[in-house]
Amino acid sequence: MTSSNSTSSAPTAALAAVAALPARIVAAWAAHDADAFAEVFAEDGTMILPGLYRKGRETIRTHMGAAFAGPYKGTRVIGSPIDARLLGDGVALLITEGGILAPGESEPSGDGAVRASWLAVEQDGQWRLAAYQNSPRENG
Repeated sequence: MTSSNSTSSAPTAALAAVAALPARIVAAWAAHDADAFAEVFAEDGTMILPGLYRKGRETIRTHMGAAFAGPYKGTRVIGSPIDARLLGDGVALLITEGGILAPGESEPSGDGAVRASWLAVEQDGQWRLAAYQNSPRENG
């Protein structure tokens, strides 16, 4: 993972907090907990997936609740940061690689393998997602 070149501990701590966001999503998904999933997002955050646009924490919560009970039932998700950088005070960009794991899978396959952009903002001392977008990863 690449990061800011600053020698100050504040940017390092901020980048570590931002890089921890995927683990929060992974944990919420593993529990199929739409509330915990949505809490990672800012109140007016957006989630863009292929063919899907959701805006607002409550809309994301409702969508994920239905998804965990339906098409995502029994699935897991993985994601690891491959790039992170601070864009300004309280704003960071994180790029991850991962995807959705169907039951029995240890690596995502097909359209389930994605790269994602996470635009994070610091609000009241906590990092949240202002915007998340993923797209299928190329093979190879």
